[in-house]
Amino acid sequence: MSTEHAPGLTRRPTTGGDPRVTVAVITRDRCASLLRTLDALAALPERPPVIVVDNSRGDTTRTAVRGHPAVAHLLRPTANTGALGRNLAVRHARTPYVAFSDDDSWWEPGSLRRAADLLDGHPRLGLLAARTLVGDEAAEDPLNEILAASPMPSEPDLPGRPVLGFLACASVVRREAFLSAGGFHPLLFFGGEETLLAYDLAASGWGVSYEPTLCARHHPEGHGRGGRPSLVQRNHVLTTCLRRPWPVALRAGAELTRAAAAGRPGARRALKETLARLPAALARRRTLPPHVEHAARLLDRQAARCPEEDASP
Repeated sequence: MSTEHAPGLTRRPTTGGDPRVTVAVITRDRCASLLRTLDALAALPERPPVIVVDNSRGDTTRTAVRGHPAVAHLLRPTANTGALGRNLAVRHARTPYVAFSDDDSWWEPGSLRRAADLLDGHPRLGLLAARTLVGDEAAEDPLNEILAASPMPSEPDLPGRPVLGFLACASVVRREAFLSAGGFHPLLFFGGEETLLAYDLAASGWGVSYEPTLCARHHPEGHGRGGRPSLVQRNHVLTTCLRRPWPVALRAGAELTRAAAAGRPGARRALKETLARLPAALARRRTLPPHVEHAARLLDRQAARCPEEDASP
């Protein structure tokens, strides 16, 4: 992996900026979308330094972002790191808090400063999940409603609504908490990887909260990449095998098997990849402490009432 410093960073004015938050962006062969994101981040009043993890196959992205005024570091792993690129970025960050963006998402002005204030004021808070607005029309992401309706009880030392899930590109983490929980799990790689991290943060004593006063913008486009449904299905089963009681894990596996038999989109591939990763999951299995498992069961019941969603808090 190579690391590059963007020379334009030292010429950025610091007046009015906020030194508490770095933004981590992972990208792969989406140069135009990435540049739009970087331009939006450079225009923020917080002026956050940006660490870009480039999983691209060629040098197009490297050439395009060199010298961009937002970019503090460009990390170029030797292989595609998927969601684990965020782990690399957090390790390289030198600020107490790190916000995540994808190459098609960015933050609303003032949200990063507000997130840092909340993290400063709540020492047990490990992760903040923001409200996500989608596209030019700023439509509410369906996950916003699910997170806002979390059945987990309020906690006096946490802001917002306690949850056990989030959208990665609309979240801000306490660097210490993220690293102590192990970051995103290598077995999942990409696709629905957030729930396991939320479990591990909560199991380590950190709070995870949804705070709708924070806002991220997401502009997904047709990038010609299929396979996400199978990744989400695979990682749901692997997450239960890694952290949940056996009845929960076996039920999830049985549901995926039935979906594969019925020909549901992505299910056969998901089942094949789940079985290939199952020995590694069993070797790393560590069940949740009782209070976190109780919260997870509350959320299972909530998810059962809205099965059309593929994510839950």
